[in-house]
Amino acid sequence: MTPTSTSKAEPATTALATTVDALTTALDLGQGRLDPEILAKGRLVLERVATRRELSAEHTVIGFFGATGSGKSTLFNAVVGKEIAKSAARRPTTSTAQAAVWGKEGVEPLLDWLGVSNRTYMDEDPAQAAEALNRADVPVTVGMWNKIRTSVGAGKTEEATGGLVLLDLPDFDSVEASNRKIVEKMAQCVDVLVWVMDPQKYADAVIHQDFIQPLAAHGAVTLAVLNQVDRLDEAELPAVLDSLKLLLAKDGLTSTLLADPLGVSARTGHNIPRLREILGQVAVAKNAAVARIEADLAGVRSELATQDGQGEPAGITAPAMTQLEEGFYRASGAEGLVKAASDSYKLHAAEKTGWIATRWVLKIKRDPLKRLGLHKEHDGAPISKSSLPPLGTPQKAALSTSLRTFAGQASEGLAEPWSHSIRSAARTYEEHLPREIERAAASVHYEATKKRWWWHLLNILQWVGLAAALLGLLWLTALAAASYFQLVLPDPPTVEGFPLPVPTLLVVTGLLAGILVATLGRAIATVGYRMYAKGIRRQLEENMSDVASRCVLEPVQEELDRLANYRKALAQAGK
Repeated sequence: MTPTSTSKAEPATTALATTVDALTTALDLGQGRLDPEILAKGRLVLERVATRRELSAEHTVIGFFGATGSGKSTLFNAVVGKEIAKSAARRPTTSTAQAAVWGKEGVEPLLDWLGVSNRTYMDEDPAQAAEALNRADVPVTVGMWNKIRTSVGAGKTEEATGGLVLLDLPDFDSVEASNRKIVEKMAQCVDVLVWVMDPQKYADAVIHQDFIQPLAAHGAVTLAVLNQVDRLDEAELPAVLDSLKLLLAKDGLTSTLLADPLGVSARTGHNIPRLREILGQVAVAKNAAVARIEADLAGVRSELATQDGQGEPAGITAPAMTQLEEGFYRASGAEGLVKAASDSYKLHAAEKTGWIATRWVLKIKRDPLKRLGLHKEHDGAPISKSSLPPLGTPQKAALSTSLRTFAGQASEGLAEPWSHSIRSAARTYEEHLPREIERAAASVHYEATKKRWWWHLLNILQWVGLAAALLGLLWLTALAAASYFQLVLPDPPTVEGFPLPVPTLLVVTGLLAGILVATLGRAIATVGYRMYAKGIRRQLEENMSDVASRCVLEPVQEELDRLANYRKALAQAGK
């Protein structure tokens, strides 16, 4: 290979490697999302491409494909210049692939991969080939290798070193299933496809629908040959070729064909030199294998592009997040928990600040949080068990509705399959949500029994008042007992400005103080429990928001990122 050809090959090789890596990434990202058949087909193509790139880049593999009676094998022999392929009236004649090879070095692994065991090496004797090249009486069928070596002109034979493998393949419409299987495999593996047709069946739907149309993107490595033109009047040939060209255009093949449809006759030799020239130029250029690989990769990319969801997803928006979190909050029964916590707060506040004479009545009431198993502080440790009632059917239905609504909003604007995958991502942890919501509710720091500073202050005042009342009561009792036993005691003192004696004043003051402090405590508790309820509600909202984030938002965002990376990989593959 010359330095010039090396410099041209290196960018192409780098570009192919980049494309292969990008498509591999896209296939990995599409796993579990895309149609399994498309994924399997794409991976098969990449595997085939990888194998072909490891094999001889010096050889161009050209396959002759044709229907029964097209004269494919006869044309193959005419092009080769040697009777290699069998041709006869009996059908099918060719049951295995037959190879004519120019350039033996490095071709064996390539033929092994193709599964071609029938091989004829056309240039095993270089001296004989050189002698034939210089003979004046050499007919046009002297051999493809010599044609390749002279196709670039005098003085440049050293540069024209492209190896060539011509394959004569079984009829693609063969009644033998194994023959058709060989043809289908070779249609995916050869570097150049030569479709051999005859004037009677060139419009046959089988070749167009089953073979040419699926490979329409491979026009750069495709050649259509109309054989047996000797059966037509000379005036009919242009019209038939135009008709064939129109059919190929309908198949999706455009001006990217190697050449316009070529009319030949293997029997008379008409246009055989021109066909050899075209094939020889392809072999010398040594770019058909790369062109075929590029077409294969473009086909994979094109098919994967149909699976990219088309439009832009709405994604995760702030309104959608708020709606989801509110849905989780409602489904959790959080307001019921806020009320239970508030009632517990008021109960404990009354126990600590209420009138001591009536506090015993509060002992009869059961703590709402204790009933739910939420009365003990967890100090940040996970809650292992609570008595929260499980989510009922209405709550689960509301939860499911919130999920569906959010998923629908996030995937809005997308087509399948990514629309489905995003909706599925939103429901990844759906069956675990009831338990997660219960844990989130139980993890709130309720602290309803935590003693507040003002509880202590009012409680002290209550006990001071009670002590004063008891002291006064004991004093009065002592005075009454002394009077009963006719003991003379000094009169109890009085406070200036008050008509009541000190003992009575202590009793009255103590009782009034207890009632007033209890009233004050109730008023402060009313303000306090509202602030407390607000704090509990905030914690519940934060915890439910965390559940929504972990169990819904994160999986959906991961799926959206996966789609973005999938599209990025396809864009990279298209560069």
